[in-house]
Amino acid sequence: MRNFIIPAILILVLIVGGCVKRSTYEQKSSEAAQLLTDLTKLKALHTALLEKFTTLQDANAGLNADLARAGNDIKRLESVLSMRSAETGQAMAEMREEIDRLMLANRELEQQLDTEKIARLARIAQMQSTYNELVDKMESEIKRGEITISELEGRLTVNMVDRILFASGSAEIKPEGLAVLKRVADIVSNIEEKDIQVEGHTDNVNISERLQDKFASNWELSAARAATVVRFLRDAGIPGERLSAVGFGPFKPVASNKTVEGRAQNRRIQIVLVPQKRAIVKELNETK
Repeated sequence: MRNFIIPAILILVLIVGGCVKRSTYEQKSSEAAQLLTDLTKLKALHTALLEKFTTLQDANAGLNADLARAGNDIKRLESVLSMRSAETGQAMAEMREEIDRLMLANRELEQQLDTEKIARLARIAQMQSTYNELVDKMESEIKRGEITISELEGRLTVNMVDRILFASGSAEIKPEGLAVLKRVADIVSNIEEKDIQVEGHTDNVNISERLQDKFASNWELSAARAATVVRFLRDAGIPGERLSAVGFGPFKPVASNKTVEGRAQNRRIQIVLVPQKRAIVKELNETK
């Protein structure tokens, strides 16, 4: 700006010194005034530019600070994402391992089910074979209504009316009853995977006075008859651990006790082939 002031002073000196004409003086004076005006505008412009520059510097400083914070945030985010990615990868790996374990367990279970299915079919076939053999060997007794044979849900039952085995009020097996039981024992002894439960049943007619010293009630009579049959089956070669005897007395009738025919049906011995308790316990333990 000082460069503008020096020419203006020289012009004024020349004018004052009378070295130029008046018209020249006026021209130069006008030019000097214009120069002063331009100088004033330039100063104002310079001041405005300085203010704007300062503002821009401040804005730039703010932007730099924002950029620095943004950079730090990006680094933190990248670190978090990296950690999350590692955690996600670990979780996915563990999930894949669990899926593989479950698939292996499922295959093993399917194999066990297939094995059990085959074994069950074999047991059913054996039971059916035993049923058919009993029906064949007991054909005459079945026709006379002395024996019935049934199979339901893995339980095979040989139902014998008492007159084929025992005399009235007695727990001793008759000779003809021994022959019948021998045939039954020969067949059921071949089924090794079944326990044999012998059940004694009576009608509801009270024990006569002459027998009460030996059997206090029908309950004792039914239990004694069941025990006698169990001893016979054991002596026939069936292991004692597979045998059990139970007396139900008159409490599980299959017919009405109001008729002679009904009471005759209720006086019976039932030989029941049931799933072995050891096998049931083993199966329960395996499912836990």
